[in-house]
Amino acid sequence: MAYKVFQWASGGVGRHTARVAHERDSLELVGMHVFSASKVGQDAGELVGIGNIGVAATSDIEAVKNSDADVVIHTSLPSLIAGEKEDQDLDDFCELLAAGKNVITVVGYMYPKVHGQAVVNRLEEACRAGNSTFHSTGLNPGWMGDLLPLTISALCETIEHIHVEEVSSFEAYPSPEIMFDSMNFNKTPEEYDVAIKRQKKWLDSLFRESVQMVADALDMGVTEVVSTLETELAAEDLKVAAGTVRKGTVAGQHWRWSGMADGVEVVAHETVWRIHPDVAPEWPSGNNWIRFKGKPNINFEIERDFRFMDDGSGATGMHAMNAIPYVVDAEPGIKTFLDLPWIFHRQ
Repeated sequence: MAYKVFQWASGGVGRHTARVAHERDSLELVGMHVFSASKVGQDAGELVGIGNIGVAATSDIEAVKNSDADVVIHTSLPSLIAGEKEDQDLDDFCELLAAGKNVITVVGYMYPKVHGQAVVNRLEEACRAGNSTFHSTGLNPGWMGDLLPLTISALCETIEHIHVEEVSSFEAYPSPEIMFDSMNFNKTPEEYDVAIKRQKKWLDSLFRESVQMVADALDMGVTEVVSTLETELAAEDLKVAAGTVRKGTVAGQHWRWSGMADGVEVVAHETVWRIHPDVAPEWPSGNNWIRFKGKPNINFEIERDFRFMDDGSGATGMHAMNAIPYVVDAEPGIKTFLDLPWIFHRQ
């Protein structure tokens, strides 16, 4: 019997998950929730580029709750950075869970304890009310900075420090909306300080979850995750695929999240974003990697850009889709990666 899927949002990730829900024999796409009034009533298949499939899109959460879906695949832009209400995602999760819908999301809440006991209680109460399960996943966080280190840890006798580093250069990324509006390149320092507030809150929550989950799983004693952010301004106008980054505007961002145990960093996650390879040459460059200091020392290097993966949005979505059987068949409640079996590809 196929698992019935209600797709939540039809954007960059949702177009992949909706297509797979329709095409995979073990799944059935039974609905699509959208936010744009112009999409309401349109065929879900047409919205994601696979032709008419006889499933009309809706913007009514009641339609989702009243459907026969086993699971909602939630892939919208996170409400922490988009929309009027920052807690909208959490409100939607709880409403869906209480109505008996299992929820798998890619927008955060991967390790809800980081958000405080009140959030954990809300989710758990909703799961109890609906006999449902909640799970959050992704690519990074959700795989590279957490599942890979946890897997590597099986090779270790002792672990003193874990360091994850993701390095990205976006000179070939063609979208000004993503580069300049979402990622806040090409903004003056004053513009950046205003624009980054909500995004920083979201990123801090995502990577605090990742670092804390790894530390808790390995009993590393982390009681605080500290974040830092450094920016680099363009020394001259930079021509990139998305347009021109003006001299004096933000051209580089260097993020670090440090898991602290008794005042000592034991887990770190660094993310380096450059709009052009020449920006901030003193910052880390090259490939992504995971380094363990301990016994033995381990250096795990991942080639970046298209040599590593040619579709990050698709991979993010598939981590959610491949989790469906594990989540739907699990006992009710919050299920993190520490609670579920290993998730493998499932046809």
